[in-house]
Amino acid sequence: MKDGGAREETRAVQAYDEPDLLREQFRQLLRYRLLIALGLLLGLLGGGWLGISGGDSYSASTEVTLRPGSADPLADGSSGKTELSMGSERRTALSQVVAERAAKKLGESRTPGSALALARDLQVTNPPNTVVLRFAYTADSPKTAAKRANAFAQAYLDNRQWDTDRQIDHMVVSYKQQRAPLLKERDRLAEEISGLPDGRVLDSSLSSHSSVVGNIAEINSNISKLEALDTTPGNVVSAATPPKSPAGPGLLLLLGLGAAVGTGVGMLAAWVRLVFDPTVRSAGDVVRALRAPVLGTLPRTRRGHPDVLLAEGRLAEEYRSVAFRLAYDEAFAERRRLLVVAPRGSIETALAASVNLSASFAEMGKDVLLIEADLRTPSLTEQLHHADGGRPGWARAPEQSTTGWPTGRRVPIDAGESGYFDLVPGHRVRNVPRALTSAAATQLISQADARNSVLVVLAPAVLSYADAIALTDRVDGVLVVCDPREVRRDDLSRVRELVVGAGGILLGAVLHSYGTAETRDGKGGERAAGSGAGPGGGSGAGARRRQPARPASGLLDTPISDASDAS
Repeated sequence: MKDGGAREETRAVQAYDEPDLLREQFRQLLRYRLLIALGLLLGLLGGGWLGISGGDSYSASTEVTLRPGSADPLADGSSGKTELSMGSERRTALSQVVAERAAKKLGESRTPGSALALARDLQVTNPPNTVVLRFAYTADSPKTAAKRANAFAQAYLDNRQWDTDRQIDHMVVSYKQQRAPLLKERDRLAEEISGLPDGRVLDSSLSSHSSVVGNIAEINSNISKLEALDTTPGNVVSAATPPKSPAGPGLLLLLGLGAAVGTGVGMLAAWVRLVFDPTVRSAGDVVRALRAPVLGTLPRTRRGHPDVLLAEGRLAEEYRSVAFRLAYDEAFAERRRLLVVAPRGSIETALAASVNLSASFAEMGKDVLLIEADLRTPSLTEQLHHADGGRPGWARAPEQSTTGWPTGRRVPIDAGESGYFDLVPGHRVRNVPRALTSAAATQLISQADARNSVLVVLAPAVLSYADAIALTDRVDGVLVVCDPREVRRDDLSRVRELVVGAGGILLGAVLHSYGTAETRDGKGGERAAGSGAGPGGGSGAGARRRQPARPASGLLDTPISDASDAS
């Protein structure tokens, strides 16, 4: 069709804004309520288990302030003091040496691995900018927790005291070893000086003796300072007492945290399920796949299906709304030819949509001709009330085709208060492709060029047979009727490619959400017809069970989608 591609691009629906996409994704996530509820349940169970299992645990803590060693406890400032490395002190407190000392204090050092087992429930922390170590111990009873926390703190202080005393003792022994030869030298020089005659003492001997005595005095001073050094390792500033309540955040808080985490996990699982779900889940997905607007969504009726011929109530009003939107659509108003199709499988809802849209156009004062181009399982004449009398003046009887369709038969249909429209019924033919592309069919479709006329064509599913694509370049405007929960995004994209490639224009989509597994497989054996008033108050014929017709042979009988895409 001339300028068809350009027109289709101008009708392409732009992507939603980011806030709209986020809202739509959130609404789609809520469709997987089972996954979210399962995550919430698992979170509550996990929080409850942690709360119950941790209810018998008690934690007690002891705080110890460390004191650096000093040569002079009364010295001002930091002179003579050693710096403390709190990281090293914390690692020492968690060492096996301290654990073995604590096990001995507690009398639990019978087995080789008892000290390490005892230290598993110990935590040692250092509050920032302090010289304090906090010993926290967790046990099954309050008394045990307090007793072991105090034992570990005292074992650490004892180990630190022992380590400091050992270093001092080692230094004292080293000084005494240095002093021993000096004492011998001092005694030798003293004897040498005492053996000389009076007045004949050599200055060199006196000088050597004075130097040795000075060195001995310095060493003795160092030994005295070491022995006077305050080696107190630190003090217990807060002893552990038996706790009155179990440790942990409590059952209620754990349940709340479990619920929050479980809900988050459920939402994540729902999001993953949504990402890998090939079916569309919202009108936005349909819009993005077809690049055409959603013209209406068929509501649920009391009979449970939206494909009741001729509709009444809310369902009829929705069909009227779709018809008005089409009537004022620029692309449709130019030629007034509408092809109604389903993506794949059953065409029950597409059939109902074509009938009710024809009735709605008739109610608007249009001369309507409905062509049943389903030549494989035709049945419209069996489901609609025939009217006696007039028909659209522009609609001449179709010429006889060599293929047997369309024939000269035309059936006026009573649409109640909406008026009436003409139906060119379909019937089974041996060669469907030849019948749809015959000169008689082309001449019949061209009758819609008359003023105030509307042509509605019902065709088989686009991805099941190529019948609809053979009519696209003659009809131009295509309306897709689908269930967003049953059709896949790839199917809608493929429909758009075929329609646009054949020179047609996608006018939009009509959604419903009442498909079944039977109709998904293309095995809908019954077209619901139940009685009811049409858009104008007319009545419909009773439902008739249809037997699937044997497909006619021909080029278009082969499904146009890949076998892997079959429903």
